Amino acid sequence: MRAAFNFSHPLRVRWAECDAQGIVFNGNYFLYFDVAMGEWLRALGFEPATTIEFFTVRAEADYKAPAKFDDMLDVAARCARLGEKSMTLKFAVFRGEDLLTEGALTYVHADLSTRKSTPIPKEFIDRVLAFERTAPERKSAS
Repeated sequence: MRAAFNFSHPLRVRWAECDAQGIVFNGNYFLYFDVAMGEWLRALGFEPATTIEFFTVRAEADYKAPAKFDDMLDVAARCARLGEKSMTLKFAVFRGEDLLTEGALTYVHADLSTRKSTPIPKEFIDRVLAFERTAPERKSAS
């Protein structure tokens, strides 16, 4: 599972992210995915919201095991689908070698000034294709 990912970002679980039992509240995994997406963009050479803009249009997660307060996690991210105007990133949250959560976020590319959907720039597509260990599924239309 980990071998499919070329990128991961470390996170330590903070108390505020946990419920009364000290277990990460399920909605916080989407926060973890979002943090990893921003760091993935930086690894590609883009600054989120200043050099390229994406809006989340779909979010999903499958929970396998709980993360707990003070756990060190690795949030892995990769582009699984790359369309004309949208892309889907897959995520996996690991504690050591244990897979805790899998998920996906689908994003639509937007023009920074108008915030309207536009085609993903060729430079971005080229960087993603060169960066990813597992090639994303390609679609000509989104």
